Amino acid sequence: LGLAVAQWRRGHGRERDTAVLVDVEGHGREEIVQGTDLSRTVGWFTSLYPVRVDPGPPAWDEVVDGGGGPALGQALKRVKEQVRALPDRGIGFGLLRHLNPETGPKLAELGVPQLGFNYLGRFPSAGTPVVPGNPAWTVAAETGLLSGADPATALAHGLEVNSMIRDTPDGPWLEAVWTWAPDVWPEQHVRALAEQWFQAIRGLVRHGHRSDTGGHTPSDFPLAELSQHDIEQLEAAWRIQK
Repeated sequence: LGLAVAQWRRGHGRERDTAVLVDVEGHGREEIVQGTDLSRTVGWFTSLYPVRVDPGPPAWDEVVDGGGGPALGQALKRVKEQVRALPDRGIGFGLLRHLNPETGPKLAELGVPQLGFNYLGRFPSAGTPVVPGNPAWTVAAETGLLSGADPATALAHGLEVNSMIRDTPDGPWLEAVWTWAPDVWPEQHVRALAEQWFQAIRGLVRHGHRSDTGGHTPSDFPLAELSQHDIEQLEAAWRIQK
């Protein structure tokens, strides 16, 4: 998504700005206290937290036409490190923003992301047994992504993307629902951004199929202070299996 937003900005005269501030929604089921057992709880404890994503400056042709080359791999590693830097997957932000009298007013003064993103996870297709081999409970045929949302519900962001993976007999499919405020986002802009998002995803898929991709990043070694350059030098010197 960060790659797509950066490309969309290039098309609107903002070529130098590659970072995007996104409100990310999570299920909130994080075991942040040692020994916590969430296996006997039901439902989501929705968390919402801002993330600054900056994939860097890879040219768009390297994303869509370059066969998923090294530049795309560097962008992927950058974003991976930015996301992993969040403590406990951002679950503490809501507490600091709304329940802490010291930090709440300060955070309220900051800019609010105009883009919201939610990845709901991976779900079986309609008719699939909830428990493999047991047909007593199956996924309802009317189940769909955000099928129960009221169209009159106010948006928290000018543009929101809700996505999921749906397992089908033909393999997994990515589904996404784009919702926007028409006074803020013209439909043609949303459609262009959505298409660029899928183009970026296809580029990442091609990147994953290459034999020279992968490798480690600093967050993979929490006990050592290594930069990305240090890691790549070690991998090259010792031919570490990626």
